Amino acid sequence: MFSKWWWRKRVGFEDITTRVTPECHFWVHWGASHCQTRAQTRGEWQLLCVPGGQPPLWKFMDSIGSEGLQQGEEALSCPEEGLPRPSDSSELVQDCLQQFKVTVAQLQQIQASLLGSMEQALRGQASPVPAVRMLPTYVGSTPHGTEQGDFVVLELGATGASLRVLWVTLTGIEGHRVEPRSQEFVIPQDVMLGAGQQLFDFAARCLSEFLDAQPVSKQGLQLGFSFSFPCHQTGLDRSTLISWTKGFRCSGVEGQDVVQLLRDAIQRQGAYNIDVVAVVNDTVGTLMGCELGARPCEVGLVVDTGTNVCYMEEARHVAVLDEDRGRVCVSVEWGSFSDDGALGPVLTTFDHTLDHESLNPGAQRFEKMIGGLYLGELVRLVLAHLTRRGVLFRGCPSPALLSQGSILLEHVAEMEDPSAGAARVHTILQDLGLSPEASDVELVQRVCATVCTRAAQLCAAALAAVLSRLQHSREQQTLQVAVATGGRVCERHPRFCSILQGTVMLLAPECDVSFIPSADGGGRGVAMVTAVAARLAAHRRLLEETLAPFRLNHDQLAAVQAQMREAMAKGLRGEASSLRMLPTYVRATPDGSERGDFLALDLGGTNFRVLLVRVTTCVQITSQIYSIPESVAQGSGQQLFDHIVDCIVDFQQKQGLSGQSLPLGFTFSFPCRQLGLDQGILLNWTKGFNASDCEGQDVVSLLREAITRRQAVELNVVAIVNDTVGTMMSCGYEDPRCEIGLIVGTGTNACYMEELRNVAGVPGDSGHMCINMEWGAFGDDGSLDTLSTCFDASVDQASINPGKQRFEKMISGMYLGEIVRHILLHLTSLGVLFRGQQTQRLQTRDIFKTKFLSEIESDSLALRQVRAILEDLGLPLTSDDTLMVLEVCQAVSQRAAQLCGAGVAAVVEKIRENRGLEELAVSVGVDGTLYKLHPHFSSLVAATVRELAPRCAVTFLQSEDGSGKGAALVTAVACRLAQSTRV
Repeated sequence: MFSKWWWRKRVGFEDITTRVTPECHFWVHWGASHCQTRAQTRGEWQLLCVPGGQPPLWKFMDSIGSEGLQQGEEALSCPEEGLPRPSDSSELVQDCLQQFKVTVAQLQQIQASLLGSMEQALRGQASPVPAVRMLPTYVGSTPHGTEQGDFVVLELGATGASLRVLWVTLTGIEGHRVEPRSQEFVIPQDVMLGAGQQLFDFAARCLSEFLDAQPVSKQGLQLGFSFSFPCHQTGLDRSTLISWTKGFRCSGVEGQDVVQLLRDAIQRQGAYNIDVVAVVNDTVGTLMGCELGARPCEVGLVVDTGTNVCYMEEARHVAVLDEDRGRVCVSVEWGSFSDDGALGPVLTTFDHTLDHESLNPGAQRFEKMIGGLYLGELVRLVLAHLTRRGVLFRGCPSPALLSQGSILLEHVAEMEDPSAGAARVHTILQDLGLSPEASDVELVQRVCATVCTRAAQLCAAALAAVLSRLQHSREQQTLQVAVATGGRVCERHPRFCSILQGTVMLLAPECDVSFIPSADGGGRGVAMVTAVAARLAAHRRLLEETLAPFRLNHDQLAAVQAQMREAMAKGLRGEASSLRMLPTYVRATPDGSERGDFLALDLGGTNFRVLLVRVTTCVQITSQIYSIPESVAQGSGQQLFDHIVDCIVDFQQKQGLSGQSLPLGFTFSFPCRQLGLDQGILLNWTKGFNASDCEGQDVVSLLREAITRRQAVELNVVAIVNDTVGTMMSCGYEDPRCEIGLIVGTGTNACYMEELRNVAGVPGDSGHMCINMEWGAFGDDGSLDTLSTCFDASVDQASINPGKQRFEKMISGMYLGEIVRHILLHLTSLGVLFRGQQTQRLQTRDIFKTKFLSEIESDSLALRQVRAILEDLGLPLTSDDTLMVLEVCQAVSQRAAQLCGAGVAAVVEKIRENRGLEELAVSVGVDGTLYKLHPHFSSLVAATVRELAPRCAVTFLQSEDGSGKGAALVTAVACRLAQSTRV
């Protein structure tokens, strides 16, 4: 066969290298072997197996002596006449397969292009037309392991020209699985290319035939429909076919809802009552069939007849959904990716030929480079080309080799697999009518490896784009995620998967990815989608039932408003009422003419402040904080007030005020009954104070006595003020229409300017009087019982004052977190939250702070940050749990804001009616951390007031330093009024 031998210097061939080793004299890294296995009389070429699927190494086994090869040279044989010489053959092979080489730069370009197309499609941008479709699947949750039940699955399109029906049992028990029962039906070619009704009638018959052999009821079966073609879903059970792929071309289906077509066919069949719960493509089924692991599985990858990927996207990023919460599984439909700028450089002449001869020329270009339906055809085209050029099979192609579709994915997988051995490859080629030699076998293997390597690399570039998108939407520096893989290419090509993983690591180094083979994604995964939908629906019902009492309607809020108006009237008349309606003896709000220097004290906790307030055309404040040691707070009353006076003297000295007798306002934030502007009887200590001989005493008198004991100190105590009145006065200086004060913080209270004639027990029929409502006690008479829930009752019973401050316990920051905690415990016991797992932390009283409500409901925080807040509490969260906790917080805080708004509406309507006005314009001064820090509380209060008091134009002003500045302004107004009275 070979006429002679010759030597050729090896220069510039990247795939052939030479080196001398101690073990042998000569190595050649040979690109395409088509030489005889024995070289002249010296030595022998031997194939070496190399790990990792590298090209073969041929080892020259004998020393070639002085007349033989020199280092850097190679031996070639001269073929018979009529065939290309080996050097020409090598270059032909090199040129042919070089087309399939993809550089890192090209892969990065594909990654960037696909990512850009994904983001364009997510935004709903129509021009230019995105290169991929980002289709929401309406699957909003991944499994969390508790799903259970029996489900029927109908799988169409996942494996080409076959249909599969399965009976899947989910146990909800970790580690315990029941293998599904299944049956596969071959779809006739005329059905694949015929009328759509014919296809769906065939599916319904197969479904009935399968169920007839199962011991199942004919009623109430739940079915998940795996339909593995590009669709536009508008709901979990509504999906319109966009276009056929994978060799299907049934008429009358594109543009139709395939679920309805299946339902109609089942109804025509008439054998079983089946509810089609969900339509799922095989990619989503792969994702949902992934076993639970340490990392969240949020990406599904299928490389089978076709190829696709899906992943869990933040719903707020999917423009067509118009949803700002939660996640949704998006099907990328990347098989249609066809950016000429990115794919053009990597398209070979064989890709163009395959596309031209396909059923859908110009479509699914990316899929035709990766999908299992096409890999065999690409290999066939390459082999046919090399055979026609005389490189393979002595230049003699068989009819099968020249026939489209003769080499299948299974052939490629087996021939590429090194463990199959040359004999098996030889057999496959012979079955195609070929007469391969040993060199042909090796080259065929190399062609298969080259085509599949490119497919894996392209798939990796696209997957890296998805992972980059996922990392961006999660706003994570390092993304830790699991990718569920499915499809025959992934399952049967270990080398494909290893190249895929290695290339992903190269292109997305910031992503820590684990690849998990899906457990029968087309069957178990589709059943899981159906089961998750059923679980979510059941949990949604339980959540709604739990939160329903917190969702107050207009009639309920109007009833609260009316009850408060009645309680206000009774309290003002001096009758028994849950509202004390205490006169504060503040008779006017600032009018802007107040001038002078004033001292203010603010006592309400373990620290207190002394302030110098200078009132001119503006208000200037200088203050200092002093501590009150625990021994003083719980010692004698004399010791406490002496300490307060000592601090005042110290402040005066530092401010150069020694010897001056400035008017002083005293903010005293403890329960008091006022008998005058400068008289307040302490009812009881709170907040850790327990100084003796104070309760039942006038605290202003106790302060004055301490001043007297400290000789050479003169202080003029003009007014005692609570923080609510101070808030109103502070805002009243900025807005003369401010006649209401509101506190919503740790506790809650309100005050307002009432007509003096309506205030029993205070002489005078003209003018106004600020009334301290002490509205936290509203409802202590049982008037709020119809709105109180079992969670409110639990919080009340565990408090230090059961049965008291009922309104405050439904509104204020001291209690809202506890209400939420009790709701979360209840939902956990029902299995709705945290997989039903109770945690010790959640059972700890006051562990759920009210500030968490503000943080969790913040529009600026992504769900991952909300999740971090909750995980700090030791809660084993899923994304579903995060959303449900958010809803609980929203329901509790919304009720609080609406009740508060109903109270304000009662007050403004009282003022409007007092003055006989058709319309009232009034301002409310507000302070308190809940009102100020919660992202939605203030707007909910205002909306409720507009709803319940439509004839009142109410402006809400946030107070700045109401307890300090306000006390000084009360004093300033009192001084102004006293001066005008003297005049």
